Amino acid sequence: MVKSREWSRKTREEVITLHRKGNGYKKIAKMLNIPRETIGSITRKFKAKGTVETLPGRGRKKMLTSTAVRYLKRRVEKSPRVTAEELRKDLSDVGTEVSAQTIRCTLLNEGLHARTPRCTPLLSPKNKKSRLQYAKSHVDKPQKFWDSVLWTDETKLELFGPMDQRYVWRRKNKAYEEKNTLPTVKHGGGSIMLWGCFASAGTGKLQRVQGTMNSLQYQEILDDNVMQSVTNLRLGSPTRGSQSDLSQVTAMATPKCSSL
Repeated sequence: MVKSREWSRKTREEVITLHRKGNGYKKIAKMLNIPRETIGSITRKFKAKGTVETLPGRGRKKMLTSTAVRYLKRRVEKSPRVTAEELRKDLSDVGTEVSAQTIRCTLLNEGLHARTPRCTPLLSPKNKKSRLQYAKSHVDKPQKFWDSVLWTDETKLELFGPMDQRYVWRRKNKAYEEKNTLPTVKHGGGSIMLWGCFASAGTGKLQRVQGTMNSLQYQEILDDNVMQSVTNLRLGSPTRGSQSDLSQVTAMATPKCSSL
């Protein structure tokens, strides 16, 4: 059923004032441009309740108490990967029977949405520290500097990766908080290894790595692809980094940066 329009308190008071002055429903309806049935409803309510205020609704009451809602919020904030069915069972254990859909709607009203987690590399504490130090040391670099940087990385792509769908409960703009991401690791089986690069101007060449990557093959890939990518992306004339530079970059963990 479509909810009818609710008239303002001022309008309802005007109806009562005109009615007290002896005006009939039809005349009031014409004066205020309100349906005659509405005039009657407002007047009868005033005679019965003595007020024109909006009274508490007689619809279905909320299934969850404020205490239960606070519990759900704390639970998903602490464990974003918990499912609505698991939450339903938790509430059922303490005597509150609701459906999983009710829980989803409740969390949605509280600003918590079920979203697919963003995949991020599984990093060790050492790598996290190195990346943070790198970001802090380069945070003030001008745009011109970043326009002359080529980023390179290798990755293994699964031909038949895990297919199960997973979700996390999170608020808007919280996608990359660590608890809301899905750390990924490299798996064996059907997969291919790729080397690629990109810069602010776009993507560079992509090459498949044959077999196991070693230092010799890595240098060959750089010789065959970096210079060509620099030319294609119009990054200017590169200067090859020393071996110590490459070692330092590698220690910062992927993605790696080669300054040109």
